[in-house]
Amino acid sequence: MSIYLPYSKGGEVEIRPSKIIALGLNYLEHIKESGSVNVQNFTNEIPKEPVLFPKTPNVLIGPEEEIILPKFLQEYDFDNCRTDHEAELALIIKDRIKNISPENALRHILGYTCFNDVSQRNLQRSDKSGWFRGKSLDTFGPIGPRIIATDDIGDVQKLDICCRLNGTIVQQGNTAEMIFKIPEIVSFVSRNFTLETGDIIITGTPSGVGPLQNGDVVEVEIENIGILRNRVRQEE
Repeated sequence: MSIYLPYSKGGEVEIRPSKIIALGLNYLEHIKESGSVNVQNFTNEIPKEPVLFPKTPNVLIGPEEEIILPKFLQEYDFDNCRTDHEAELALIIKDRIKNISPENALRHILGYTCFNDVSQRNLQRSDKSGWFRGKSLDTFGPIGPRIIATDDIGDVQKLDICCRLNGTIVQQGNTAEMIFKIPEIVSFVSRNFTLETGDIIITGTPSGVGPLQNGDVVEVEIENIGILRNRVRQEE
């Protein structure tokens, strides 16, 4: 599966990562809403190092494509079947790297874009294996609308980020509020995993995550990047 997004340096970039590495618990106000999210290993403690989990490439969809709420979830008879939006800044790795220092991290980033880390809470809560399945269902990773190069983005740690649901702001924050900043994130991830050209790292979400329903329109907007818009559909 490939997605092509416009690039601020011209032309388009093919999005086809070997892996997607996500950060959990990287905004303090999101940590404080752990009781509302109510999934395993989500507590109100500030992590001492980045909390990593995977999303598989099958999640990826582009702007204006549909987020699909899977029909099979109805077979579980959950009391409250909840799938949430999570507005996040994503970065695309430029070249193959391993054990990169924070001081050298930014030069290995091709660019930045918006990401919606769609999350199925019931599976996150109940699966013995943890967050894997609830984070990696088909269409659970909208990305776009374009990629902004590192030297075009401005100060990447001072970008406003918000999520709108049916036109109403539900998440609002700034990348300055990240617990772990982008150079530290890239360095930490590269110590654990060799990163390949095109790999994606998503950097955590501000507070205000909440459920998606059939027919909703969800928008992730990040300053200097644009608006990622997707409609939600219940699979029939």
